[in-house]
Parts: sequence; C-alpha cells; structure tokens
Amino acid sequence: MENQEEVKHYQADNIQVLEGLEAVRKRPAMYIGDISGRGLHHLVYEVVDNSIDEALAGYASRIRVTIREDNSIQVDDNGRGIPVDMHEKMNKPALEVVLTVLHAGGKFDKGSYKVSGGLHGVGVSCVNALSDFLRAEIHRDGKIYMQEYAYGKPTCEMTVIGESDRTGTTIIFHPDASIFTETIYDYETLANRLRDLAFLNAGITLELIDLRERDEEGNPRSEVFFSKEGLKQFVKYIDQGKESLIGDVIHLNTEKNGVPVEVALTYNTTFNENIFSYVNNINTIEGGTHLTGFRRGLTTTLKKYADDNNLLSKLKIELSKEDFRDGLTAVISVKVAEPQFEGQTKTKLGNNEVMGSVMTAVSDALKIYLEEHPKEARMIVDKVVTAAQARHAAYNARMRVQNKTPFSGAGLPGKLADCKSRDAEICELFLVEGDSAGGSAKQGRNPNFQAILPLRGKILNVEKAMDHKVLESEAIVNIFRALGVTIGTEEDPKEPNLSKLRYHKVVIMTDADVDGAHIATLLMTFFFRRIRPIIENGYLYIATPPLYKCSTKGKNKIEEYCWTEQQVQRFVDTRCDGDRNRMVIQRYKGLGEMNPTQLWETTMDPENRMLKQVTLTNAAEADRTFTLLMGEEVAPRRDFIETHATYANIDA
Repeated sequence: MENQEEVKHYQADNIQVLEGLEAVRKRPAMYIGDISGRGLHHLVYEVVDNSIDEALAGYASRIRVTIREDNSIQVDDNGRGIPVDMHEKMNKPALEVVLTVLHAGGKFDKGSYKVSGGLHGVGVSCVNALSDFLRAEIHRDGKIYMQEYAYGKPTCEMTVIGESDRTGTTIIFHPDASIFTETIYDYETLANRLRDLAFLNAGITLELIDLRERDEEGNPRSEVFFSKEGLKQFVKYIDQGKESLIGDVIHLNTEKNGVPVEVALTYNTTFNENIFSYVNNINTIEGGTHLTGFRRGLTTTLKKYADDNNLLSKLKIELSKEDFRDGLTAVISVKVAEPQFEGQTKTKLGNNEVMGSVMTAVSDALKIYLEEHPKEARMIVDKVVTAAQARHAAYNARMRVQNKTPFSGAGLPGKLADCKSRDAEICELFLVEGDSAGGSAKQGRNPNFQAILPLRGKILNVEKAMDHKVLESEAIVNIFRALGVTIGTEEDPKEPNLSKLRYHKVVIMTDADVDGAHIATLLMTFFFRRIRPIIENGYLYIATPPLYKCSTKGKNKIEEYCWTEQQVQRFVDTRCDGDRNRMVIQRYKGLGEMNPTQLWETTMDPENRMLKQVTLTNAAEADRTFTLLMGEEVAPRRDFIETHATYANIDA
C-alpha cells in the first residue's frame, strides 16, 4: 500500500524543469568537475580556451589574464570578438546567446573552428552561471559593445559604450562565493596552465598579471609566456635538472590522415618514464588512443633498429615494452575535430583513427633520426638494455621481499601500530618522523581507525634510485607492506596495485623545521614516483602541527596553540591586551616535544586538526619540481629556491 501511495503522489508536478543556466547552478560539479579550488580555476581555463580557439583559427595572437584586487578575473584577447548581431532563432544578440545558453557557440559550426578545446560549447556560459558578476566587452566593427550579467542572467541590455580601432573580447567575472568553497585564485596554478598553453601553441603570447601582489615600486607580479619551438621547449623545460642522455630533443610536427600531430621526446639518465599527452590543449591524464599510438610507434621502431643493427645479441633476457620507456620524457599533442572522450574524468581519448596517425608519425620521424644519429641511437638502445636488466633485478628483489615477508597480511612491519578497523575508507595511516614522536602518536591516537608507522631518519631518495635499490630499502618496503600495496598489474609490471590498499588517508607527520620539511619532501617524492595513484585518488595528506603554544601569565592562565605568527599576534591582542610581556610562548621544534594528549588535540584529532591534502593539478610541473628539488643538479635547485623564496615562507 505504501508503494501505491508513493506512486500516487509522484506526478508530473514533481518533475523539476531547470531552465537556462539553472541546471549549472544546481549541479555545478557536473560541468566543471568540482566546487573547490580546482573548479574555481577551471572557470579561468574555460574563458582562456575560447581565446585559444580564436588563436588556433588564426585570428588571435595575444591573450592576457589579470587577477584583480577583489579576486575577479579579466581575460583579454585580440581575436575577432564574439559576434554581437541579432541571433535570428533566439531573437537576442549572439553575445547574449553565447553567455546564457548551454551548447551555444562557434565550436559547433565546423566553418568557424577546425578544432577547439574547453568543455565543447558549455564553457563560457557555465562561467557566467557560476559568477555573481560578469561583464563582457566586445571590440569589433569599430565599436565597443558591453553587457553585464549576474548569476547567469543579463542585468542590462547590450549597449555600445564607445569606439574602437581594434578587435577582441574582454571577459571580467567574479566567482559566486555561495557556490565555491574556495574563492581565492592561486597565481602559480594559473601560471602553470598558461605556460603549458604557450608550449602547446607555439607563437601565441600569454600574459599573467596579479594586481594583488606588487613590488616595492608598485609594479604588479606578472609573467609572459611565449614559445617559439613549442613542444621541443616543453620537453627541455620539464627535463631541467635531469642529465640528458642524447643531448637532443626529437621533435616532429606533422599531419597524418587529417590529424595534426606534434610530438617531442628525449632520453635522460634517470629511471623514470614521463609522458604527457594532450588533445586540443586538454591534458588527457588517463591517456587514450594517441598515447597508445605513440608507445607502439616508439617501441616497434626502436626494436627494429636494434635488431637490424645486431645491438641485442648479448642480452640474455626478453625485452619488455616498458624497457623502451625508462628515462623517457615525451609530450604528445594532437588536434582532433570531434574528440571522443572516455574514462572516469573524461580525459581519455577514444578516437581509434588517431592511434594510427600518431603511430605512423612517430615511427617515420624516429626512423629518420636513428639513421642520421647512429651514436645517439646506440646510447638509446644501451639504455633500453640497462632498463631490461634493472627490471629483471627489480623483479627478483620484489620476489625475494614478497616470498620472505609478503607486502601485506602476515607481513605487516613490526613497528606498525595498526588500527582495529579494517574499513579502508575510514582508516588512517600516519607516517611519523622518529621513534620518539612515533611513541607519542601511538599513545595519543584513536586506535579504532588510526595506525602509526614510525620512520627512523630520512628515507631513500627515490629520484636517484633504480627500482631494485628502492626495494632493498627497509623503510620503503615497510611503507609498501603497511599500505598493502604491491607492484605490478596485468597491463604494466611497474604499476602499483592498490586493490588491497588498507588506508584511504595516508598522513605525513614530520617536525615543523627544515629537516622535517626535507623528510616530507622525500616521502612526497616517493609517492609521486612510485605510488602516484595514492595522490591521484586524494589519499595523501600532510599534518600541520602547531609551531607555538601561547599562555598568559598569572593565575587564570589561558593557553592556545598557534600555527602562524599572525595567530600569535592575535593571541597577544585579544588575550594580553597587546602586551607581549604578559605572554609565555613555547616554540615547538619537534613532534617529540609534545606529550600524547597535546599531539592528539592539535594534530591528530579529526575535530581540531588541519590536514593539507596533496593534490596533482599539473603532472608535468610536479615532475619538473621534484627533479629540481631531489635530483643531482645543484644550480637549477638553487635557482628554483631563490625564485620561489620571494613568495614562499622559507624556514631558515
């Protein structure tokens, strides 16, 4: 009977019809991914992508992004300008149609754009829907046209506000704070995206200006991104700090079967593979047919060259396709008129015809390079042979470790204080610096869902280590065992297998000093290089223990923990009437200085703690950063630190 009653009350008037851009405001994550910082920055990318499309079509050469004082964004380009004439079907200016109607725009007219990036026609209207203010200024036909919007709806008619001797589009928008959990734009995040776009689109100038930060002379922080050589420069940029194996970047820019293909690749002396793929400027983090085509073209061509020149005669083991990618850095960029995306994040290319185009292009270019550069060709093949031998050694090391004490189950490391729960979704593993802090953490934790693994000293720097050396490190093997992570899948023997992962929160907890920061960086390097899915799934965090304990003097003592100098000053102002002499301050140099109760209250209690989630928004930039910080080259590391010390809080 209850079901019949429910059916009776579920009628046509229960069906909610969302008109215009209401659907975007109701379910924003469906359109921009999420409503955190990532989605916030995605708004900028969507507007910039429209300008890039103008550039790809040959009508724009310069794009400027400005972060304004109120955290609104202004994007200017010198393209044709969004059309402003009346749209016959919609009976309103084309500008208003583009900004208020989903799936409206020149990208759907094959005569307007050959290829396009962004969200395929929903981009700029989504930006409008998720902004509490948007202003569009269009320069074309000798005039300046203007229209303003709020929450996706026009607040005025399109009007002419002046004359102009140029063409172009200016979009100014302010994200809606009722939608986004974060509304402060990060300069570095935007700079990384614009830098990528400059490399991916040679000859286009992109500029970033931040009016929130100014130097002593009053000039805003700014950067100009321009690449003459495109992906060739991109690979050189990524490989800064790595020792080059062949000294060259193999670069091709061609069109195969109607698909524009650009690829740049080189080999270095490291043991890591770094391939970054793009479709219409979209970073396809899950790969796809273009990546498959690249790998097949690379492997078959190198293998044939090695066989034809009798370079593998002394190798006693079979080569694997992974051996051809040790020390490889490559960027693949294709332009596809109608891309078909698959995968969970819609960033995996599914167009089958692209595979053959990329494979042929790579094979043809690599064949010519190997024939014309026999010395470098021999060095690459020798690297492949070394990779095969290292893979074999790593396999043997892995088998020794797993047969002796398996990575999971009965082989849990002795120092691990495990939690009672077996529900990975609620379980947390704290990787704690030192036995002393580990002891406090074990006593202070909630044993129902929190596990503690103390680490003695600094772990191996995996940036410089071969696979079998990594598996000979007791500390690293203990991390693998504690996590329940094994190495090797059906698709890739080097891929980490998270099917038996025991914790969905892995927390790095180190001292708040330089040594602690170094240990945290070593651990993040390990996860990035060896268990990257931990980061990609959002499982890695960094604990933030307080730097100070502030107390008032006298009988009615008040105590507060402080994480920043600003919080200390606020304590002085609110608790000590502005008099620092009335305060006692304790500086925590290490976790071991806290007793178990203090460590729980400040750093481990989910109700009070502050965890920083480690996210991966730009893999190419992350790769470069880890290489600079943890690689062999000293000069690039010094340059990196000096550059970023201007804007970062460096513990001296």
